[in-house]
Amino acid sequence: MISPQKFIEEAVENIRSNLSGRGILACSGGQDSSLLAVLANMAVGDRVLSVFVDTGLIREGEKERVEAFFREHRINYRIIDASRLFLDRLRGVTDPEQKRKVIGKTFIDVLEGAAREFGADTLLQGTIAPDWIESGGSVRDTIKSHHNVGGLPEKMNLRLLEPLRDLYKDEVRSMSRHLGLPHQVQPFPGPGLAVRVIGEVTEERLSILRKATQIVEREVESRLPEGQRPWQYFAVLLPVRTTGVKGDRRTYGYTVAVRMVDSIDAMTGTFSRVEWDLLASIAREITNSIPEVNRVVYDITDKPPATIEWE
Repeated sequence: MISPQKFIEEAVENIRSNLSGRGILACSGGQDSSLLAVLANMAVGDRVLSVFVDTGLIREGEKERVEAFFREHRINYRIIDASRLFLDRLRGVTDPEQKRKVIGKTFIDVLEGAAREFGADTLLQGTIAPDWIESGGSVRDTIKSHHNVGGLPEKMNLRLLEPLRDLYKDEVRSMSRHLGLPHQVQPFPGPGLAVRVIGEVTEERLSILRKATQIVEREVESRLPEGQRPWQYFAVLLPVRTTGVKGDRRTYGYTVAVRMVDSIDAMTGTFSRVEWDLLASIAREITNSIPEVNRVVYDITDKPPATIEWE
């Protein structure tokens, strides 16, 4: 593994030497793009505008958390609410690869608009090695098109700069730790909750999943100390309904799958063998708090053969 200090120095120099004018940086608030936002700020300051796009596919409190991060690190930023645009373009889309491509194209459309206003000619992205490896190309099979790689349109009006593209997730955490940034942040997919709603993305389904996601995260984080939590833990909303009973009445509700995975580099992973009491508490809370859900299942599949995300 490269020395964190050496990589940081090289990344800062890379940004300075490759950014002649202004740049726009797509920051989701995840570990990769947050690290890049800090590095870009160290390199060229306000010549880079970090943009958080509210896609309508984000978790509860996500926008507020990211804005607090920007302010804490004195990063030049802008928050754009494009939720209606994303949801309109996703209407009727069920294929996961198509979802990722729609989301990737829409991100670029929004970012190009912001870039024109800011006078930027370069797009900085926190792409890391698993993103482009899994997105395929040349002799590699496409596992899934990451929205920031395979989901990009063929033609863009912005030059692409990706200083983190040779890093793996454990290395990103090492760099973040070295800079005093949060380094135990669990990954969150760029396409957001859209790839955790299996099938068509609707406002109703997003609302259900957002509540279930909040319950899973709250239960894990309240019961397990930071060093003992799974590497990633989240909920998935399935497109099937099943028969259930609430009180003395029949229900016909959605099924939520809970996924918890342990990994180092995101290239492989094993399902987390957490205590049954934790899973039981999550299931009770979801079915008691969300009327539309009457069944919770736990995913016990490793990567491979599965991927970490369901789509």
